[in-house]
Amino acid sequence: MTTVRFVLASASPRRRELVAAAGLECDVEAVDADERRLTDEPAAAYVERLARLKASMGLAVHPDSLIVGADTAVVVDDEILGKPVDEADAARMLRMLSGRSHVVMTGVAVAHAGGVVSTVERTTVRVAPLSAETIAWYVASGEPFDKAGGYAIQGLASRFIPRIEGSYTNVVGLPIAALVELLASVPGRWQRLDDLIVSPAAPYSEA
Repeated sequence: MTTVRFVLASASPRRRELVAAAGLECDVEAVDADERRLTDEPAAAYVERLARLKASMGLAVHPDSLIVGADTAVVVDDEILGKPVDEADAARMLRMLSGRSHVVMTGVAVAHAGGVVSTVERTTVRVAPLSAETIAWYVASGEPFDKAGGYAIQGLASRFIPRIEGSYTNVVGLPIAALVELLASVPGRWQRLDDLIVSPAAPYSEA
C-alpha cells in the first residue's frame, strides 16, 4: 500500500491524535490565518472558507505537498461558539447548550498543485440538562478552555452527552472519513481508499 504523508496546517493536538489513530501519517505546520468571520457569513461557509484558506496558505509554503486545513465551529441558534475567553464565558456557553441539541460543523480542505477540494461535515450533538453545580464543576476542571463551544466530547463532557447524530471525530475536531474521501479524490494520487491506509499505529511528527 502507498504511504500517505501530508502536511496538517493546524496547531490542534486533537487533530494530530485523530490522524495518527486512523493510521495516517502527517507532518504538522500550523498557519497564522485570519479567523474573523465576515459580516452575515453563514456558519458552514465560514468554516469551509477558513479550511480552504489554511490549506492554501500551507500550499504556498509547500507547493509540492498535500496540505490539509480544517476549522470547527459549534453552532446554536445561528450563533457560532468559539473558545471561551474566561470562566464566565465558558459557563455562558454551557448554559446555552444545556438540555438541547446543537450542530458541530467542520470545514475540511485539501490543497494540492492542481487546486483545492473541500467539504463541510455536520454532526448533531445532544447535551443533557446541566445544573448550575454541574456547570461550575465542569468549568473548574479547566477542560472547556481551548475547546470550541467550551466542551470536549472525548473528555469529562462525555458524561453529559447522551447521543450524537453523525461523525464522532467531527465533534472532536476532524472528520476522518470525510478527510480520507477528499484525499482519495485528488487526481492522480490514489485509486482506492484502501491505498490511504498505512498502519494502525502510524506516528506523526511536528515540523
